[in-house]
Amino acid sequence: MTVTVAPTDPALLRGRFDAALAAFLDAREADGPDDGTAVVHSVLRRFVLAGGKRLRPLFCYWGWRGFGGPDDAPIVAAAAALELFHAFALIHDDIVDRSDRRRGEPTLHRHFADLHARSGWHGDPAAYGRQAALLCGDLCVAWSAQMFHDCGLPDERLRRAHTLLARMRSEVIAGEYLDVMAAVGDGSVASALTVVRLKTARYTVTRPVQIGAALAGASPGQVAALAGYGDPLGDAFQLRDDLLGIFGDPAVTGKSNLDDLREGKPTVLLALAREAASPAAAARLRALVGDPALDQAGAAEVRGIIEESGARSAVERMIRTRAEAALGALDALPLAHPSARRVLASLVEQAVDRRE
Repeated sequence: MTVTVAPTDPALLRGRFDAALAAFLDAREADGPDDGTAVVHSVLRRFVLAGGKRLRPLFCYWGWRGFGGPDDAPIVAAAAALELFHAFALIHDDIVDRSDRRRGEPTLHRHFADLHARSGWHGDPAAYGRQAALLCGDLCVAWSAQMFHDCGLPDERLRRAHTLLARMRSEVIAGEYLDVMAAVGDGSVASALTVVRLKTARYTVTRPVQIGAALAGASPGQVAALAGYGDPLGDAFQLRDDLLGIFGDPAVTGKSNLDDLREGKPTVLLALAREAASPAAAARLRALVGDPALDQAGAAEVRGIIEESGARSAVERMIRTRAEAALGALDALPLAHPSARRVLASLVEQAVDRRE
């Protein structure tokens, strides 16, 4: 007798997502002679499959299961397609932020810039790197839409999720624009929280879990109710990310803990520190944050000001409050699958209590 056990281990599901992504990407490889774009396929395949938490596919999958969807290959493919959209967001965000490292490796624009320099090509390596990476990000958007559309679910089910998918794409781009604008704006906590909600929170948790539920046939009211879980959890995820961007260990996070400070990234953490710091400390923040030549000594001074202002503790409290709100909303959801509530609750902890 064969006993089928419903998969609840995120690691097993991540393996299935990666297998679906690898199969999709392999099918995109040119059959004939290299037309000059083989390097793009190779670089993107390595970037997409080089690890990651796969949170977006996990939330999508469990949104589906929570509202009665069966465990099968089409939902794994549909959920994995969100990871290609995530790749687009990471690539473009790294260009905007001028970041050099991602997951312990050079960012895509840095990789292409280094390739240009090693090859001795004409022109500006940095410009080439940005241009090539930008096009790679655009390709990931197209591939994400194709993988989602071709996942194997009936067209009627896909139509249910299309509005949410389109809204997610628009929100991410709007959030990125507001992030750019915030860097030259008032630097307030309110504007930073708006960026958090649009740029990260909605597309990390809310839209993926809603997309999965809509694909499974959840009612409009049930889909809307999932925002009570997704929005605060997505906020908490990004607030943790902002803390790790300054206080994290690069050996664990895979990226520099200087980038956000050198860029002057307008985070909630820094906005709170500016509000609470003494006039002298606030002046030092203005002098140090946003300096592209900031060194570790200067960064240590910034971290000390943030700690002394109470901003770090305040953000920790905001994270915990939002995590509790997400768990409270989850308790009220009418989930059909017995494991869905438990797994979605465990994902709250994974999203906020992390070091990477």
